[in-house]
Amino acid sequence: MAKKEVFEWLKSGAKTIDVRRGTPRKGGTAVFQSGACCLEFPIINREVGTLEEVITPENFRFVIPTARTLEEARGYLRRIYLSNDGGAYTAYHLGHPKTA
Repeated sequence: MAKKEVFEWLKSGAKTIDVRRGTPRKGGTAVFQSGACCLEFPIINREVGTLEEVITPENFRFVIPTARTLEEARGYLRRIYLSNDGGAYTAYHLGHPKTA
């Protein structure tokens, strides 16, 4: 289940990188659900590293479109994952959504 805000970013195309805590999962598709609505995206690339390595000055607005600064984007994800530990994160680069 995706937060409504995140689902809208994905739906509008503003968010094209999804960052998750942990190492990469298998599979070539990312599925996001909000209520009865569902979006499916092909995963075109994966990056693994610390939060500081996967969210950069060049890509932070593709991760958190409303972020005004790099640190604001990283802080958004730290609050979700309740973490400052520097563990592994995976950035999933998403292609165009699949249509039914």
